[in-house]
Amino acid sequence: MTKSDLLIYQAPDGRIKIDVRLEDETVWLTQAHLCELFQKSKATISEHIKHIFEEGELNAESVVRNFRTTASDEKSYDVRYYNLDVIISVGYRVKSQQGTRFRIWATQRLKEYIVKGFLLNDERFKSGSSMNYYKELQERIREIRLSERFFYQKIKDIYTTSIDYDPGAESTIAFFKVVQNKLLWAISTQTAAELVYHRADASLPLMGMQSFDKTGVPLRKGDVSIAKNYLNEGEIKLLGLLVEQYSVVVYCCLVARTL
Repeated sequence: MTKSDLLIYQAPDGRIKIDVRLEDETVWLTQAHLCELFQKSKATISEHIKHIFEEGELNAESVVRNFRTTASDEKSYDVRYYNLDVIISVGYRVKSQQGTRFRIWATQRLKEYIVKGFLLNDERFKSGSSMNYYKELQERIREIRLSERFFYQKIKDIYTTSIDYDPGAESTIAFFKVVQNKLLWAISTQTAAELVYHRADASLPLMGMQSFDKTGVPLRKGDVSIAKNYLNEGEIKLLGLLVEQYSVVVYCCLVARTL
């Protein structure tokens, strides 16, 4: 098979596994490869692919590509290849032992994604074969940790380990405001209120907010009063580093307190 091989198998512990070698950030297999992968005839695979395109599930122009391939007779031919989207679609349609294994694996992954909100191939990262995605993963995790709700929930979780912690106390609320202002001052020399006052501008798109997630939920009235939304890209990255360091320091202090 090609460099972009994909193998479905059952591990010794009974779990269904997928081993895939990526090329150009996707997998390209010929119809013959699909027949071998799912252990079905060429006619069956052709019929499934035909229905996938006819039903509008996939657009052939974006998932099919011709590659110049050298055959056993040493002549070069244009061979049609199908990418990972087609492989997944066929896997959910074909009736075979391999097809069943594929659906079991895919359903397990989908369930984990829906319940947890994320899905990771731990073994692939540990082996180093996905190191080119590692930096992206770090950036995405850091961005999640920067959300207002996540950050303060994380701090609250740490402080709940203290026996005298009262989430409703005025001193607790004041403490979190002080923490927020100190972090914002460290990266912008302005408090939360000052950031909103100086950077909010009705004449600018999104009121001048630079870090608001434009691809997420629609803009709400309360978003314009969140100081973090007005930070630029450099300030956001610096805030992420400070948040990580602060969380570690707070945790260590609380652990030391309990010893």
